[in-house]
Order: sequence, then structure tokens, then C-alpha cells
Amino acid sequence: MKDLHSEFYENLPLLRDFTLVADPARFSAVPDDWVLGVADIVDSTGEIARGRYKTVNTVGAAVISAMINAMGGKLFPYVFGGDGAGFAVPPSQVDAARNALAALRRWAEEEFSMPLRAALVSVADIRAADRDLRVARYAPSTGVDYAMFSGGGLAWAEAEMKAGRNMVERAEPGVQPDLTGLSCRWSNSMARHGQIVSLVVEPTASATERDFADLAQSVLSMSEQLERAGHPVPENGPPMKWPPPGLEIDAHVSRNGRNIMLQKIVLLFQNLLIAILFKSGKRMGQFEPDHYKHMVSSNADFRKFDDGLKMTLDCDPSTLKRIEQMLEEARARGKIKYGLHAQDEAMMTCIVPSATRDDHMHFVDGASGGYARAAAAMRA
Repeated sequence: MKDLHSEFYENLPLLRDFTLVADPARFSAVPDDWVLGVADIVDSTGEIARGRYKTVNTVGAAVISAMINAMGGKLFPYVFGGDGAGFAVPPSQVDAARNALAALRRWAEEEFSMPLRAALVSVADIRAADRDLRVARYAPSTGVDYAMFSGGGLAWAEAEMKAGRNMVERAEPGVQPDLTGLSCRWSNSMARHGQIVSLVVEPTASATERDFADLAQSVLSMSEQLERAGHPVPENGPPMKWPPPGLEIDAHVSRNGRNIMLQKIVLLFQNLLIAILFKSGKRMGQFEPDHYKHMVSSNADFRKFDDGLKMTLDCDPSTLKRIEQMLEEARARGKIKYGLHAQDEAMMTCIVPSATRDDHMHFVDGASGGYARAAAAMRA
């Protein structure tokens, strides 16, 4: 027997135009009996300062990878935040979510010595705290779609988690999450028009939904004037080098208890074959390298909405100046808080259920701190 509202998310309409995400009317209320999950890395700012942002990024994406595998193909809303992630599931999947988060906490500690915290809270409790959880579906391509959250519930749940409430405990030592499909094999994409700018914008308590929607729409309109709306990943996909720069991280992600050196050797051979295929452009079975690279760029989540606007843009200096001026004016009026971090490269972490379908997901962030540093600047 299905849970009440279990198909809520998959029945939502797909938005094809990202500028529509700024409209509050496009979001639907998540059912009361659903549960919100949140996870992030403890002291991600310190980890970044130690040069571990690619690891931070990978562990953050692992939350989504583990949940996708735990859900067994069932659609559910999730969002990647750079150093963590958020998602919502129906009541029938709460135990699966708890087990996945518990395993992830243990895995992040054992594989990377990186503390991960995680929490689960019911949507009913979010509304009892005078917040809401609403969601929309945005499809950047025909291959994938991503969830957008509004209502303040996600930000509230993250704050509660950081205060030590609603926590999911770590699993027993040695327990492994299923991270099938998680990969970090691509090289970084260099800025082509100026700098890669990671931007985080959130409303203040004094801003109405309409206030923030209008501001977000103005920022989006300005970014739309950039080449490909500021997409930081080249149209034919990011570069691929051999040996891959994330080999050590990839080995820890995929080894599942196996010897780390042997796993590195396996990955080196796998990546050599992949690099040859991409270099030659020759088809192997149903795998078409040129089509795949194009879909990598098309499927990337370089813009998102999760109780605020987040974007990683390849931005020229004059457009960046105009965006900053607009944001400063809104901040001076007490309507928003924001932070941004500029860097030379964008990085990408991927979840690839199958190399022969177009449903591979690609999470984009700045390569030297990205969203995490932008958020830290916002808090400061």
C-alpha cells in the first residue's frame, strides 16, 4: 500500500525556464507527513583552508548519491549545497534515509577524517516552528531535473541541526553507504570571461516573498545577459585529463572496503579507457562520447534555489559589478544578506546512474571554496 502523498514530487510540473523559479506561485507545499533530511560538513571553512575543498564537495554530493541509491529509483526532491545537501522523502522512506545518513556519517569519518553531521525533521514540525517547506522542479535539459526549495524550512532545519537537534547518529564502524555512480573524474573548467563567481543570496526576516522574488528576478535577468547565462562549464563539457586529478578521492569513494592502492590501479585503467574514448570521439556500444560531453554541460546545476538564490557563474567584471551594486542596494534596505566568492575555476562532482542514458547529474561549484566561502562571507 502506498503512503498518502508518496507520489507528490513526481507529479509536480517541470519548469524549463529558470527565471520562473523566482515566482513563489511556482512552488508546491510538501505534505505534512514527509520528512526533511539535511547534512553538512563540520567546519567546512577550516577544511577548505587546508586545501580539501574537492573532498568537501565530494562528501556533500555523497549525501545525494547515497539517498538516490537508498530510494531505489523513486523520485524525491534534493539540493546540493557545496558542503552538504538537503532532501525530502515520504514517510515510507524515513528508515532508509536514516540508515543512509548514519552510514554516510561513519564513512566520511573513516575514509576522509571529515566529520559529517546529519538530521531528520518532519515537515509538520517545520510548520509548527512557523516555517514552511515548498518545492518546485526545474529541468535544465531533457535528461534531468533538480528540486528547488522555498519557505524557510530548509534553512531552519540546518540551523536546528547545527544546534545539535534532530540528529542522526553514526552507524557502527565499517558500515558503508551505497555510493554507486558517484564520481569526480572531470578536471576543473577555467573561467573564460573573467572569474568564476559563486553567489549566495538569502532574504532577511523583514523581506516579503514578493520582495525577494523581485530581487532574484532582477539578478537572474542580469545574469541571463552573460554568454549561456553565465554557465561555467563549456558547452562541450569540462576538460578531462589523465591521470584524473581526483583519483585519490575517487578511490576512497568507490573502494567499498577494498585495498586503496588496488582501487587506484583499477581506476587508472578505467580512466585511461574513458580518456581515449573522449579523445577519439569513437562510439563504444551505446556510449557516444560527444553526446555525453554535451549532456554533461546541459545537465549541470549551476543555478539553484533553496530558501535563497545560489549561482556559480562565469562572469565578466562589468556584469559582476552591476550585480554587486544591485545586491548592495537591497542589503542597505535590509531586504537581503548575500556573499560571493570569486575564483579562477569551476569544479564538478557527478552522479552517473548509467553512461548510456542522459540522466547523469552534475553538481557545479567554484573550485576554491565556492558556495561554502560565499556563505561564510554572507554570515560575516
